[in-house]
Amino acid sequence: MISANSSLRTLATVFVASALAFGGAGCSSTTATTDAAATDSTATTTAPATTTDPATSGDNKMGMDDTSGKNLAENATAVPQMSTLTAALKASGLADKATSGGPYTVFAPTNEAFDALPAGTLDNLLKPENKAKLASILTYHVVPGNVMAADLKDGQELTTVDGKKLKVSVVGTTVTVNGATVVKADVKSSNGVTHVINKVLMPQ
Repeated sequence: MISANSSLRTLATVFVASALAFGGAGCSSTTATTDAAATDSTATTTAPATTTDPATSGDNKMGMDDTSGKNLAENATAVPQMSTLTAALKASGLADKATSGGPYTVFAPTNEAFDALPAGTLDNLLKPENKAKLASILTYHVVPGNVMAADLKDGQELTTVDGKKLKVSVVGTTVTVNGATVVKADVKSSNGVTHVINKVLMPQ
């Protein structure tokens, strides 16, 4: 299991690129090699997963240049749909730790995902005394390796940077991770990839 400090550095590197997710980067059909420790070879389905076509998404209107040549930290931008995540990063002390490393995969919740938490949950997590708990929740969204949409299989288990498990489900073209639907996939950076999800993942 990766140490707490290492996990925080990992999350900081990865999550700063989450704002790109609604910037119009396309979903890729190219299969990438994943970190061996990040996936479980017992997945029951081998068909590649696909997600919502970004060309038909309203969020795609924002437009972004190609981001694949820059690292996750360099690609950090202030996109409104990720403002809650940005606030959470600052409150957890991770916002200024965006350094090189990776590759890493991040499942990034939208503002709406945070809004769907029980009343008072987010405000409580943003309090200074809950800094460690918030950081633990954020690192639960990070997996080592470049895990592309085409790599995700029904029944697959992903291992987070903290050694916890995430369960993948693929039904038709819908991909979920611990019940959270991937609404935009394969936002590439030079040292990782971001998948946008519609739910905040809570460690069990």
